[in-house]
Amino acid sequence: MSDTGDTITITGNVATPPELKQTPTGVAIVTFRVASGQRRYSREAGGWTDAGTNWYTVSVFRTLAEHAYRSLQKGDRVILTGRLRLREWDNGTRRGTAIEIDVDAIGHDLRWGTTTFQKDSRATTTDRSQTWSTEPAGDVWAAPGVDGAHESGEEEEVVKPVLVAVGSGSDTAGVDVETPF
Repeated sequence: MSDTGDTITITGNVATPPELKQTPTGVAIVTFRVASGQRRYSREAGGWTDAGTNWYTVSVFRTLAEHAYRSLQKGDRVILTGRLRLREWDNGTRRGTAIEIDVDAIGHDLRWGTTTFQKDSRATTTDRSQTWSTEPAGDVWAAPGVDGAHESGEEEEVVKPVLVAVGSGSDTAGVDVETPF
């Protein structure tokens, strides 16, 4: 086991409505349960049969939590990956093991339907209390200088890439050139 825990990837259905909470320090957390049905091929039955359901408690944090809360609902088929945690519990009359996943990535399972992706259009800010912006921001994924126009309307200088020679460790002028990778 690594320092960060065992990694697990599952597919299943969101079994409870996602619940959004916030820590006292402002960290968003979304929790819900995922039911992952198991199927096995049965030679006797001549086909696939249900072999039980595994239930997981899922926790999603920070911006991913906000996106999950806005995107997922009970019944959605999802695929997720995260860190597996097993926690023993005892309530006085019963004991058991809770299986929890701290999610690193989650999305709809496109084998079962379609979805539409929308980039996060929030303005960049250090104020974590700011809510989702309704105003579309510029294309935050665009590289500076791609279209040659600056936000002020002035023409921006386009910087052309420089080709770096890679080879035997020195260029033709006798200056050492280090391999960039």
